[in-house]
Amino acid sequence: MEFNSLEELLSYFKEYGKKCRFGVMIKRTEREEDDSVRYFTLSCARGGKAWNRTLNVANPTGKTECKVKINALRQDGVLRLTTIHNIHNHGLSPKKSRFFRCNREVSDAVKRVLDTNDLAGIRANKSYGSLVVGAGGFENLPFLENDCHNYIDKARHVRLGASGAGLLRQYFLRMQYKHPGFFYMMDIDDDGRLKNVFWANPRSRAAYQYFGDMVTFDTTYLTNRYGMPFAPFVGINHHGQSILLGASLISNEDTETFVWLFETWLQCMDGNAPKAIITDQNRAMKNAIAIVFPNTRHRFCLWHILKKFPEKVGSYGSYKTGIKSALMKCIYDTQCVDEFEKCWDQLLTTYNLGDNPWLQSLYVEREHWVPAFLKECFWTGMSTTQRSKSMNAFFDGYVHSRINLKEFVDQFDNALKKKIENENLADFQSFNVQSPVYLDLRLKRGSKSCTR
Repeated sequence: MEFNSLEELLSYFKEYGKKCRFGVMIKRTEREEDDSVRYFTLSCARGGKAWNRTLNVANPTGKTECKVKINALRQDGVLRLTTIHNIHNHGLSPKKSRFFRCNREVSDAVKRVLDTNDLAGIRANKSYGSLVVGAGGFENLPFLENDCHNYIDKARHVRLGASGAGLLRQYFLRMQYKHPGFFYMMDIDDDGRLKNVFWANPRSRAAYQYFGDMVTFDTTYLTNRYGMPFAPFVGINHHGQSILLGASLISNEDTETFVWLFETWLQCMDGNAPKAIITDQNRAMKNAIAIVFPNTRHRFCLWHILKKFPEKVGSYGSYKTGIKSALMKCIYDTQCVDEFEKCWDQLLTTYNLGDNPWLQSLYVEREHWVPAFLKECFWTGMSTTQRSKSMNAFFDGYVHSRINLKEFVDQFDNALKKKIENENLADFQSFNVQSPVYLDLRLKRGSKSCTR
């Protein structure tokens, strides 16, 4: 067989795989200096060896080293098939071919519907549900719900485009002109689209010099219409108030993004890393902190860990009658490392929890969340990211998920002014109001006492 182009060959083999109930993938491509295809290999999607990141033999895999493939070589201006292996070493899926990635496609008409609904604030799962109803069932759609989510994520970044990044840059330049200490950094991709942005005003930078010993960082707040979570750096001032030490909008929550953000924040704060930081139990965040803040004591939010206990160990019959109280005793009543280790071993032995994988993973990272391991550091009385959440709650009256990035930053600035006014009021009250100090010393001598 001969084909005039790579697209024609790929389309033919995909249609063949769809009828025969197997998936297709591109295995190898060799090109000439003019970028034209010289040699091409297509294979069954289950070909190749499984690569297991965790080396866990129980981890499922779809690879069976299937040898089905076709090779094509360009000769006399056409792609001519040279080799064909057509015997599978696995069963085929009679009614499941629509689930293969190569057979899933979101049409232009569906993309227009998703775009319109997204702009109107309709969630992707609702849009997908309406498409299922319109098509008469899931089996009549050539794509899955996850494909809709992926398209909307890409469309949001395209919708933002270079113009959105340009508007933000203009705003930040004006802020720098008004406030010379204003700092910002924008991470732009190769197509000029905004990926991540960080900014901090002079007041936040100055406050960090005094109140930067302990910082909380949280990304669970507002995710705007572009799919960029708001991630603030929060500290505590001398009035016990939450103060903003920098703000960011990020496009991904992976290690690379967090490394960029933490390095940018460190640059903003003149290279002074915090002594302690509290975050969620996020693997990418943990990796980035180890890279950028190697000497900073990192603590996981204890509230998020405790919240998972009913889900992870609640199925045990003795959870409510003994396990729960024993867990709380290990966490809150142990005063030193040896005491915790003894209490934890007793817990696992008494309730036969040694095989619980979640508890095993918690124990491996015990130095990041168990209070007995964290006493050497000053945490301002905190063990959770509650300060970040209280800061998030403060912004609720000013920003919401449907405003654009420029409006977000404007409203954020208005909210910050109100926050500063609250700090100024607390300064006034502490300066003009004195709290009486009572010293009550009782020295017992027989039946008498002395009070001063």
